[in-house]
Amino acid sequence: MAIPDSTLNPARPTSVPAAQPANPRARGETADGDNTLRPGEAVRQQTNAMILRASLEVSIRAGNDAQTLLFQSAIENINELLADEFGADAIQYAAANQDNSPEATAGRILDLSLGFFDAYAAQRPNDDPDTVASDFVALVRGGFEQGFNEAREILESLKVFGGEIKEGIMKTWDLVQQGYDDFLASRLSEAAGPKAADTAGDTGNATAATRG
Repeated sequence: MAIPDSTLNPARPTSVPAAQPANPRARGETADGDNTLRPGEAVRQQTNAMILRASLEVSIRAGNDAQTLLFQSAIENINELLADEFGADAIQYAAANQDNSPEATAGRILDLSLGFFDAYAAQRPNDDPDTVASDFVALVRGGFEQGFNEAREILESLKVFGGEIKEGIMKTWDLVQQGYDDFLASRLSEAAGPKAADTAGDTGNATAATRG
């Protein structure tokens, strides 16, 4: 879950460790060049130091950086779930100098993740369209929720998950979940008419417990 330096305060505390250069094992290879790690695991090893540094800086600056942390975490996890079909780092993004409001953050997460639907559906031309749409939304929703929970745990551990920060993060959660529900409803509506769309929201309701 790499967070670019450009999104954070350039003045880093001297106690924050710098990111370590990637080694063969961090790239998923042994000294002999054999692949030993899944792509997601390799990414996590390679970026551990950057996550630590970014997490400490969030405790100092918080605010917009909390949204950046959520965005990066969500996209990294969605990338992992899309890797089998589209390769590593399928979603390309830039987080520097962007609007970090809940609305803008949710919009970017939705645009980047839902933008893969057509390619996903093209790989399953003979499957039921409703099933394809439901499976896709479940896939990207799962990646978002995992990323959300990781970002929330970091903020909670730094004791900054409260007040306006919590309010903004939870608003982003609601907007993304609603966006996934609306997207699925529109796809089911296209496939089977308005009646099918009435059931689309049920998929998102199962995630409400995570929001607490």
